[in-house]
Amino acid sequence: MKKKSFAIIGDPVGHSLSPVLHNYWFKKYKIEAEYSLLNVKEKDLESIAVRVRNGELSGLNVTLPYKQKIIPFIDKLINDAKSTNSVNTIFLDETNTLVGENTDVFGLQAAYLKEINEAKNKKALVIGAGGVSPSVIFALQKTRINNISIINRTHEKSIFLKKKFDFLNILNWSSLTQEISNFDIIINATSLGLKNGEDFEFSFDDVKNNMIYIDTIYNPLETKTLKYLKENKIKTFNGLDMFIYQGQKSFYLWNKINPEIDDQLINLLVSKLK
Repeated sequence: MKKKSFAIIGDPVGHSLSPVLHNYWFKKYKIEAEYSLLNVKEKDLESIAVRVRNGELSGLNVTLPYKQKIIPFIDKLINDAKSTNSVNTIFLDETNTLVGENTDVFGLQAAYLKEINEAKNKKALVIGAGGVSPSVIFALQKTRINNISIINRTHEKSIFLKKKFDFLNILNWSSLTQEISNFDIIINATSLGLKNGEDFEFSFDDVKNNMIYIDTIYNPLETKTLKYLKENKIKTFNGLDMFIYQGQKSFYLWNKINPEIDDQLINLLVSKLK
């Protein structure tokens, strides 16, 4: 039997631990498959989609900056992908239709948002209007948080997102330090803080004491902002749990097995981030 081949596409993609996650589960469930990193340029997106369509690849994950750019080369969006116009998982269904789904929404809900009490009374701020932002906004909405603001360095991107989510409040990047004390939940949906990259330049000094800060980044496990907030006794979450849960759902879509998230897996992932 031919060994199945899966991959994650993005640019850059070297920071991703998706191969570690999925290859662990392939081994655990005795599935003849391998998962790799594919650093892909935008001009090659169509040819990558063709490789799934012809069976050369059995499935794909999609990371920055292609969660929207891959859509023209997919036949059908389902569920959360349709609601967010953002795709992170691709597979060929039983009718040979190339399908795009979004498991980031599930990942965020399963990892963090299920723990939030009295959600409808909370005010949330999403920092960033890029690839994962629609998933973050929709996950907040599904958790019944309706007071959601967005802030992004490029104002036009925030306006574009408001066309999809008309209830959004748009803030100016320059006003963040003044506005930051108004929010109960802040989610970083940018790449700021990513390993070897730049971090936030504004102050988090005035956040509420009971504020929750969620970072969608997991490499490094602790960004400078996360470290600062933890030292100031603010409840924080890094992006590792979200990463694991979105991967769990992708794995199920490809293999119809709901893989276990066990201590051995978590320890393996954490060891790769030290």
